Amino acid sequence: MTTPVITFFNNKGGVGKTSLVYHLSWMFAERRQRIIAVDLDPQANLTAAFLDEEQVEALWDQTDEPNTIFRAIKPLSGVGDIVDAKLQKIATDLYLLAGDVALSAFEETLAEAWPNSMGDTNLHRPFRILTAFWQVMQAAASKMEADALLVDVGPNLGAINRSALIATDYVVIPLGADLFSLQGLKNLGPTLRTWRNMWKKRLDNWPNPAFELPVGRMLPVGYLCQQHSVRLDRPVRAYDKWVNRIPGVYRESVLGEPAEAMKPTDDPLCLATLKHYRSLIPMGQEHRKPIFKLTSADGAIGSHANAAREAHDDFKHLAAKISEKAQLDPLGLY
Repeated sequence: MTTPVITFFNNKGGVGKTSLVYHLSWMFAERRQRIIAVDLDPQANLTAAFLDEEQVEALWDQTDEPNTIFRAIKPLSGVGDIVDAKLQKIATDLYLLAGDVALSAFEETLAEAWPNSMGDTNLHRPFRILTAFWQVMQAAASKMEADALLVDVGPNLGAINRSALIATDYVVIPLGADLFSLQGLKNLGPTLRTWRNMWKKRLDNWPNPAFELPVGRMLPVGYLCQQHSVRLDRPVRAYDKWVNRIPGVYRESVLGEPAEAMKPTDDPLCLATLKHYRSLIPMGQEHRKPIFKLTSADGAIGSHANAAREAHDDFKHLAAKISEKAQLDPLGLY
């Protein structure tokens, strides 16, 4: 039995994806669901959110340790094989599979393996390369008895993200209320279907694998509307114009269904509409903790304290919803 992989994906950047994975990882752990946060973005922003610069530098200086996702799969670039990754313990029930800026060097290897996996002979190597992320994540999850893996990826449709999505069971799509997010959504839906179908062809091409492979489910479980792009000088009408188009575009582009006219607040496929929490974000970054864990000792007093409590409720509700959609809590214990 494998551990569910939940990937937060949008090929449009700037929608608060990394912050979302960071805060949800903490919230799931607070719910006593053991989580491994996985940084598959070559920019390693999720790693920088969990660890300070000195910790990251020390991690990357340990070149003989498989302490990042890249170092765990790097042997595949030569004649070696995957090695078990060394996780960073962040808190009780929360672990990090750290990212690495060197991961971008693996893009070409993944791109070359993709057509090779449809060959007639010697399929072991290309399949091992294409599923490297999944193999490393599942080995780590099995060792830690994790309930789920939450994955952050970069904002693109390249070979690294294709392999990340092959390894994915459930996809959560963060969105901003703007033209660019909607256009990204239009690109993302067909891409997911294409990757899913092409991966199925590859699985059919190797009916007797020498090792277990991911099924490449990539099931979209919903979207989130984030208000990061709403500025004080921006009319509410402009925000409403874009946000109210999201339900229809999501159905058409991602689900391949007829569009329905409705607001995200009325849409069962909208997991949440998250506030921006602008004033809390730098405070959380300074104290290296999620905004809903900020206390008076951190400077969260008055309106900041109220906002932190609201953030806790928002993320608690969102974590419960994702947990239900991904069947992490089938008995409703949380």
